[in-house]
Amino acid sequence: EYVVSVTGNVRQRPPGLENPDLSTGQIEVVAHSAEILNPAKTPPFYINKDAPVDEALRLRYRYLDLRRQRMQRNLVLRHKVVKFIRDFLSEEGFVEVETPILFKSTPEGARDYLVPSRLHPGEFYALPQSPQQLKQLLMVAGYERYFQIARCFRDDDQRGDRQPEYTQLDLEMSFVDREDVMDDIERLYTGIAEHITDKMPLFKPFQRLGYQEAMDRFGTDRPDMRFGMELANISDIAADSEFRVFAETVTKGGLVKGLNAPGCGSYSRKQIDELTDLVKEFGAKGLVWLAVGDGGDVRSPISTFLTEEQMQAIVQRLDGTPGDLLLFVADQPEIANEALSRLRVAMGEHLGQRDPNLLALCWVIDFPFVNWDEEGKRWDPSHHLFTAPMDEDIPLLD
Repeated sequence: EYVVSVTGNVRQRPPGLENPDLSTGQIEVVAHSAEILNPAKTPPFYINKDAPVDEALRLRYRYLDLRRQRMQRNLVLRHKVVKFIRDFLSEEGFVEVETPILFKSTPEGARDYLVPSRLHPGEFYALPQSPQQLKQLLMVAGYERYFQIARCFRDDDQRGDRQPEYTQLDLEMSFVDREDVMDDIERLYTGIAEHITDKMPLFKPFQRLGYQEAMDRFGTDRPDMRFGMELANISDIAADSEFRVFAETVTKGGLVKGLNAPGCGSYSRKQIDELTDLVKEFGAKGLVWLAVGDGGDVRSPISTFLTEEQMQAIVQRLDGTPGDLLLFVADQPEIANEALSRLRVAMGEHLGQRDPNLLALCWVIDFPFVNWDEEGKRWDPSHHLFTAPMDEDIPLLD
């Protein structure tokens, strides 16, 4: 973009010529003189409006990308969030301590980045995956409340929530129980939402879900709480049906769960096939549907295998009303839950129920300490090994 110096008088724009799309749209400058300070070639993408741009192109011209309003808002928002965290935790008696970046390599869950040492040929420093061991040292040394806006490095394959380097809020508290930790974190997050953004938490105080309750209701331990459409288990009804897929799934230790897509009862075969393809992406064998008619009647490709009482019981279990579409997956629990949780989010997005201006935060507690690895025939930790078991479960450990 050209850099231009303009000298003149600022005045209000004539009535009818205001531009509400600009922050300066109510005024204009009557120029007395103008000087081009620096000419520019045509930029490779729009800077004055938010249009889709290839990420590689954005990174190549990062100095232009950072001029866009959205990027500037993001950087200012990050600054405000970090400042709020520092101020809040300082008031709560936390001490900010910076831990070393060059460190000894330690066996953890991710690969380390290695840095060769010039002074010690053939030896390497590692970049920390997190300050875990170092903050433990601080606890032992008597710093009972520590925090750090920590830089972390992981030489892992990239995925949606992980990249080679990232920043996390890292903190530690001594001589506290779970309620103390949850209270501090909840007040911190609520404060950020109320003071820094225009988004308000939907649940205040945060709703608390046990791990099993979250899996039963949403099929995931990180549920989107901004809308309903909760899952319902109909395994007890399915076990007595003549539909072999349902009955055999329950007999083999699986479950039959479903959700209610309100107002989607008129979906075409093509639309239902698209939903079927979606759940198949996550391991499910297929999707079964029941549509509730205007008179309360039920139509379904499996209606001949269900009695009228069974169909009405299923509709009642999912709070079905005329015009609704009931969708079911029959499979092993982990597959059924994963497929339905993804389907729920997709349907919520499609129906416009995932309001981007709401923050619906919740606590999911009481996770299992270990999970059974069927392939390896062993129990694997469901968390990192610093997580303590519940006191009542300690006698169960070998």
